[in-house]
Amino acid sequence: MVLNLGILQFAWRDIVDIVVVAFIIYRVIILVKGTRAVSVFYGLLLLLVIFYFSGELGLYTLHWLLANFLGSLFLVIIILFQRDIRKALAEMGGGRLWFRSRPGLAILDELILASITMAKKRIGALMVIEKTTPLGDVVESGVEVDSKFSKEIVETIFYPNTPLHDGAVIIRDDKILAAGCILPLAVGIKSRWDYGTRHRAALGITEETDAIAIVVSEERGVVSVAIGGKLIGPLDEVRLRRVLSSAWEK
Repeated sequence: MVLNLGILQFAWRDIVDIVVVAFIIYRVIILVKGTRAVSVFYGLLLLLVIFYFSGELGLYTLHWLLANFLGSLFLVIIILFQRDIRKALAEMGGGRLWFRSRPGLAILDELILASITMAKKRIGALMVIEKTTPLGDVVESGVEVDSKFSKEIVETIFYPNTPLHDGAVIIRDDKILAAGCILPLAVGIKSRWDYGTRHRAALGITEETDAIAIVVSEERGVVSVAIGGKLIGPLDEVRLRRVLSSAWEK
């Protein structure tokens, strides 16, 4: 079967080939979104632009240097992205490149119970739930836990004056991957008196990824949820369940 589009002709194999490559590129973009690999990619793209214009403008020394550097581009990419390539291969082998599982409803009950309990005790907390965007870089900034999620473990981690209580907990599926993780802070909200460091971190990570962040304020004893760079709260148990359930399904 051949598809005619004016002067262009596509066989069914060409269409399948284009669709598969486009899907792989899309999944790779999703995989590296929110990681340091994006910044490195932009740096390489900038070098290519400089290389092109240095040739057009007759900057021969700069053009020669970049030509030699980019001549080994394949090796350069392997060196620069070795960690990301290794992670991508591992994710592909585990099926996570093609689809991402979502946390089950069992952990939702535990999350709500832990959040409301810590709010009543005025224990500050920040819990980040990974969705389709991998949070590998964030996990590496903290201390590996790799434990099944439970209310007791979360309360212990965030108990005041413990070593990990100031950072964020990263949750994937029904597990706590790491604690004490450092998140990017949102900018431009300094005028909000009720936004502390935890709130800014929750907004920052949800601006860059599709994660869900739950913030418990120790000063006010309230629970808020950050989604897509926006903070929703304060929330009681009923509203918290409604917000998390809705965000989970998106």
